[in-house]
Amino acid sequence: MNKDKQKQMADDFLALHHAPTILILPNAWDVVSAKVFELEGFKAIGTTSAGIAATLGYPDGQRMSLIENMAVVQRMINHTTLPVSADIEAGYATSIAGVVKAAQAVLDVGAVGLNLEDGTEDPATPLFEKALQQERIKAIREMSLANGVHLVINARTDVVMINGDSPQNLREAIDRGNAYKEAGADCIFVPDTGNLEKKSIAILVKEIDAPVNVLAGATTPPIAELQEMGIARVSLGPRPMRAVLSLLRKIAQELMTAGTYKLMSKSSISYSEVNQWFSARKV
Repeated sequence: MNKDKQKQMADDFLALHHAPTILILPNAWDVVSAKVFELEGFKAIGTTSAGIAATLGYPDGQRMSLIENMAVVQRMINHTTLPVSADIEAGYATSIAGVVKAAQAVLDVGAVGLNLEDGTEDPATPLFEKALQQERIKAIREMSLANGVHLVINARTDVVMINGDSPQNLREAIDRGNAYKEAGADCIFVPDTGNLEKKSIAILVKEIDAPVNVLAGATTPPIAELQEMGIARVSLGPRPMRAVLSLLRKIAQELMTAGTYKLMSKSSISYSEVNQWFSARKV
């Protein structure tokens, strides 16, 4: 991607986090899902590491390689005009140099944002030390500015997702969020298991001195309510991907039991329409 174009897209993407209306950031897992989100009018696209990993035959959790991840992200970017933010999980490294390498790969494929989480997936020490995570974020910011692109850093803290939204855990999430903002993050992502209460969301918005990203789930307030509460960004994670798989499972079950094709045929996008999406490939 042309560097000037990438810089402008990054600036535009950053501005969406401070716009009067909430940024709804759907998470794509392949080119087709990204294209659907683009055609339905979203202003930007995020990726889901869990979704991409599943399509490649891996469980989530940095089991696929950074190269494999970025290859899919680049294919999405080649087929959309929207800003794309890449999920690089915990940066594929514990070292600062390793995390910077992963962030550089994000820039190299043409993405303009990234998710970086502080979860380690180690039960003994489930979170990176706050100071170390600050250094990781700071190093990414310095690298992106040296490249002339303000890579939008969505700094994710897994405190609530791992331990729940008790007052103590909310306080730690807030402290980490503000520390990550100070280190150079643009947005603070506090994911949960889909049941974050409205009062907890309100506390996060009030206490974190940065745009806040929440993960939509079954009991998450509607978009209009989230906007009224001051949430800047809502993402979907791998949940749309799993919903699509659920429909596919039902189609398979119908075929194996009733031997009919109702679900497969109902409201199906036409063959010609899907072909048309890619009739003028960018690469």
